Amino acid sequence: MKLPVRIHEAAEAEIKEAADFYDIESVGLGEELTDEIERPIEQISRYPLAAPVARGSLRAKTLLRFAYSLVYFIGESEIVLLAVAHQRRRPFYWTSRL
Repeated sequence: MKLPVRIHEAAEAEIKEAADFYDIESVGLGEELTDEIERPIEQISRYPLAAPVARGSLRAKTLLRFAYSLVYFIGESEIVLLAVAHQRRRPFYWTSRL
């Protein structure tokens, strides 16, 4: 069963911030990051229990190419993407978003 994925507004801001950063580094790299984020979101929607537990009821799907994880929880009728968290900065900062 496929569940819809809702992206938390703070996670949306993180995606934009990271894409802008990568575009400064190399034009088009920000778009590659957003493309890299879209694929795992589709996987999470189809197989929400496949990603490992990060903390409590939260799960984290690691991106393959970029050093980010998609942190989410599974609700009754939707999946909520809480954070697009850089893997080497501020661990567990997103726990306050629950």
